[in-house]
Amino acid sequence: MSTSLKENIHSAILQYLEYCEIQKNLSQNTIKMYHFYLMDFFEWLKTFLKKDQVTLADIDSEIINKYRVFLNRRKSTKSNLEFKRSTQKTFLVALRAFLKYLVVVQNIEIMSPEQIILGKGEDRVPKVLNDDQMTRLFEVQDLNKRSGIRDRAILETLFSTGLRVSELVGLNKDDVNLNSGEFTVIGKGRKARTVYLSPSAINWLKRYLATRSDEYNPLFLRYSGKKMESEDYEGNSLRLTVRSVQRLIKKYTQRAGISVDATPHTLRHTFATGLLYEGADLRSVQELLGHSNVATTQIYTHVTNIRLREVHKKFHKDVDSPIQNFKDYDEEEKKENNDDKKEIENDEQITSL
Repeated sequence: MSTSLKENIHSAILQYLEYCEIQKNLSQNTIKMYHFYLMDFFEWLKTFLKKDQVTLADIDSEIINKYRVFLNRRKSTKSNLEFKRSTQKTFLVALRAFLKYLVVVQNIEIMSPEQIILGKGEDRVPKVLNDDQMTRLFEVQDLNKRSGIRDRAILETLFSTGLRVSELVGLNKDDVNLNSGEFTVIGKGRKARTVYLSPSAINWLKRYLATRSDEYNPLFLRYSGKKMESEDYEGNSLRLTVRSVQRLIKKYTQRAGISVDATPHTLRHTFATGLLYEGADLRSVQELLGHSNVATTQIYTHVTNIRLREVHKKFHKDVDSPIQNFKDYDEEEKKENNDDKKEIENDEQITSL
């Protein structure tokens, strides 16, 4: 057994996370999630093997299969429901990435990451809001308060650009060009993409910024919670958080009487679906959303497919139509029977002559 295989799994995970940060330049959010998934496996392995020290040598195909069974039977501590296939798959993707690092970068003779077969996940149908629900959602802010104007600007920006909520809260005032209505955002994988503001979004952002007299950097500030940190001259301690945006959208969804459990991502889904519904091509929508793979964008074709919609509209007949067709057929058949009867009568007359 090589020295490398004797290495403690925990220390190997920490080395991998450093590699992700320095060499792969992954975002802190991604690294945080990798840390969560891999430590989950590490803690499970210690419990399963009933020992405090587990090494890379303990990882084999049988152990991975046992972990998959554990994930499949596991229940969420929040919902008390079993993990969805997509959730289980996320844990396994992190584990595969870790094994690939060990094999390719560290040159360790350990089980191949390809032995972890992810399998086909469930089809995901994104939640979207219809036009009426969107109108109601955008009309329930208290515009007598500066927080209400800020929140309307947030909703308009999310829907106009399709930004992820983490991308939204990370924006600074200088990032957004209200003159051109377009700006660059750094998304997942540190990839840059251009997004576009609608005239309505530009208008509400200008109204919101007009309520501010500060020189702080963040585009969206919070107006409640803990006090500003000392010596924070750029105002980053006042930056609105992801959780705050999630809460405010939940609040406005309930206030608008919308049955959909909407989140910031629901507006992103609605943005993408609306583009496809109006005829935008899938590749353009992929670029606007910042998806690295077009397969990710294809989930929106489950919600709207213009070609199939037109096929259905052209060829599908309502229930009344077949009944009418049968009626027409009966009338035609009766006419043909009468014609046949007359021909028979004529034949009989000719025969009798």
